Amino acid sequence: MIIKAKMKWIIPMLASLLLVLNGCSSNAVPTENKPEDTTAKQNPQTISIMLDWYPNAVHSFLYAAQTNGYFAKHGLEVNIQMPADTNDALKLVAAGKVDLALSYQPQVLMARGEEIPVKSIAAIVRHPLNHLMVPEGGSAKSPKELVGKKVGFSSIPLYEAMMRTMIKHDGGDPQNVEMIDVGFSFIPAIATNKVDAIIGGFINHEQLLLAKEGHPMTAINPTDFGVPDYYELVLVASDQGLAEKQALFKSFIAAITEGQQFVAENKQKSLSILFEHENQTSPLDQVIETKSLDILLPLMDAGKQSFGYQEPASWSNVRDWLVDNDLLPDNIKAEDAFSNL
Repeated sequence: MIIKAKMKWIIPMLASLLLVLNGCSSNAVPTENKPEDTTAKQNPQTISIMLDWYPNAVHSFLYAAQTNGYFAKHGLEVNIQMPADTNDALKLVAAGKVDLALSYQPQVLMARGEEIPVKSIAAIVRHPLNHLMVPEGGSAKSPKELVGKKVGFSSIPLYEAMMRTMIKHDGGDPQNVEMIDVGFSFIPAIATNKVDAIIGGFINHEQLLLAKEGHPMTAINPTDFGVPDYYELVLVASDQGLAEKQALFKSFIAAITEGQQFVAENKQKSLSILFEHENQTSPLDQVIETKSLDILLPLMDAGKQSFGYQEPASWSNVRDWLVDNDLLPDNIKAEDAFSNL
């Protein structure tokens, strides 16, 4: 009975106390904790990108960003496409068929020279992968020693200009070298002694494959012999796309920056993700791609700058070299060919 009597007055007192506390809380200052804005994740914007080639180690940052949800985090749904032809990407971007593409710094400038309105918005690989390659232990150890010999290339004027610049810079006669069009068959051309050297092959691909097949090559960096240090791989948009979708492109760059950081810190996991996206017509060699990524990562590092940053001087130097080699009209301006978002 004593307990019941006490409960009669305890319960009303607790109710009054709760009313007082509720009244106080209604006058409290609201906290700064706000619910996460999930609008972008719930309504992602679709964006497309065309690769420069079939999926390989250099594209690891894209697949890491996709698989780890970095694109989704930044409100994007990204459609990654392979090109039917490596020459298609810039034209498709300019025509609005794809939003972005991976291409090469000199080609962006040359495309503008052909009135194709494209612009680089990020430097992905910051130094040349395309090196002059000569057989290891062979007679030719420098560009000038290829005078009177045959050099295989893929009929791309840019590569021929690079070869001739290197020979001239090294003190040789660039006109006294026979350039042989081998298409993209660099490996059989050098392996069968059809040519004495190749240019157009990449140190993270052809050089590795040749070594694996018993044909070790010495790579000669073109920047050591008069060719400007150019961006091997850049991210490209159209002028119109930049005008209409700049915010989306900024979000894309933010996402791939996270992707690249993940790759740098988790190489094996990144390669595992890449292998899940290999093209069945171009299967990947895990040993080659592992070595390739080791070569690529230092060349993709922007140092104190953010991933993708582009140096104006780089664009000016490449532009001037292209003009000097009759590969670009003099009226094309370097500053029109790139933009740091």
